[in-house]
Amino acid sequence: MTTATTRSAERRISPVFLGILAVTAVTGWATWTGFAEQPGMAVFLFVTAAWIVSLCLHEYAHARTALHSGDISVGAKGYLTLNPLKYTHALLSVVLPVLFVIMGGIGLPGGAVFIERARIRGRWRHSLISAAGPLTNVLFAVVCTAPFWLDALDGVPADFRFALAFLALLQVTAAILNFLPVPGLDGYGVVEPWLSYNIKRQVEPFAPFGLLFVFALLWVPAVNGVFFDMVDAVLRGLGIGDLETYCGQSLYRVWQDANEYCAVSR
Repeated sequence: MTTATTRSAERRISPVFLGILAVTAVTGWATWTGFAEQPGMAVFLFVTAAWIVSLCLHEYAHARTALHSGDISVGAKGYLTLNPLKYTHALLSVVLPVLFVIMGGIGLPGGAVFIERARIRGRWRHSLISAAGPLTNVLFAVVCTAPFWLDALDGVPADFRFALAFLALLQVTAAILNFLPVPGLDGYGVVEPWLSYNIKRQVEPFAPFGLLFVFALLWVPAVNGVFFDMVDAVLRGLGIGDLETYCGQSLYRVWQDANEYCAVSR
């Protein structure tokens, strides 16, 4: 009985996550109805809260896949409760990605849950655990873009449409960046089980700096341009034009003056 009760508590959804979900719902409603006196603030809170929800789901996907692959320790660590405060590095997992969104409109991945890899057998399982997180971002992007590629935008308020477009941009950038085979990112975790011991040993010291390396590269204008051309191409394929993402980011940046062109487009 004690064991069953403990396991139930380990998988119970955290009040912290439910609170973030409630903020997402309320601010999404405020954006849709125009209830907020300042639409930019509603968009800012809606996108930020929804982005944190996606971060929680990203890490949950890693943990849940690890659980079914043999690492039963993830429950005791609180990873199955969707509580972002339970992550190995709460700062890297939540605060830093939110700052990246505010600074540059980039859905840069954060820290990770700690998986006890020694408990897991089979290279395919190790790869699937790493892939589970960014695949969640892909699914989130599909949900955000569904109204666009399904032509279901009739009656959808412009502010909400712009917010969804910007949120979709964050999910697409997160998925692409996460799948890069750079040490420290999920993409490297997908290929690592298939590398030789010597290669893994040589690469291991660089893992803590992989995220910073990617972020630094994105500040290079040429690299930044190529990357966002790729992101825009994906979004256009999903029915989202440059106008929607541009106006969504403009609305999100409440600390800047409102863009008149986007105001006219509402």
